[in-house]
Amino acid sequence: MSFDFTRCLDEVARHGLLPADHRSAFVVGSLARGWANPSSDVDIYVVTDEAWAGAASGSLQLPLTRPDVPTAHFPGDGRRWELKYWTDAQIGEVLDKVSWAEFDTGRSIGQIVTRDEEQLLERLLACRPLSGEDWVRERRRQIEESAFRAVVVTYCLTNADDFVEDALGQLAVDDVDSAVLSVRQAFGHAVDALLASHGEVGRLVKWRARRMAAARPEALPYERYWAVETMRDFDPATARPWVEDVITLCKSLSMEVEI
Repeated sequence: MSFDFTRCLDEVARHGLLPADHRSAFVVGSLARGWANPSSDVDIYVVTDEAWAGAASGSLQLPLTRPDVPTAHFPGDGRRWELKYWTDAQIGEVLDKVSWAEFDTGRSIGQIVTRDEEQLLERLLACRPLSGEDWVRERRRQIEESAFRAVVVTYCLTNADDFVEDALGQLAVDDVDSAVLSVRQAFGHAVDALLASHGEVGRLVKWRARRMAAARPEALPYERYWAVETMRDFDPATARPWVEDVITLCKSLSMEVEI
């Protein structure tokens, strides 16, 4: 779907929501990726040196030195426009949380960063700059050189392995229905790990098919992925072989993933 990105800053400024001295502004989410639909929001992150003191609708509260990230929204052209105002220092602090030293502590992604902080890094990697392209380019480089991807991959692999073990245990006592549910969870995490290792580090299930289509990993052809994701070949009368097949696939995918 086409969208005129060139008018974004003018529209934000028209509502009095664009700091004159901002470092960068960029569109994130489905619009930035070209995955939007008519009801998709226009999500914009604005980066400043000083905290935004203008109009705000609310704020995110994060475990940072300056904990609040102001938010603002307005309607325009049939869409909801939503802005988040980060300071450059806040983003630097989030990056510090995904250093290789932090990765070596063995803590999981949820123990290192919040979901909003994880989403910030994920979205920066695939944003559409409106201003401050050099700033975006440098932050992307820092994310790529950090342990962010490794943290996400490790988390997903751990969950995939845990759910595979659950499915195996459930099969052992002939609890096949529960094994079906467990192996579906295992498969989702295994695919997310594979995609993260290919640079698609988002974990929202609603965009998994899009991320698969973008990454096209050789270890899992899209048709094979989609058959399992949609349970196309699943027959309740012969559920056990299906579960066993997906368990084997999950183990195979885990072996293909590099941290």
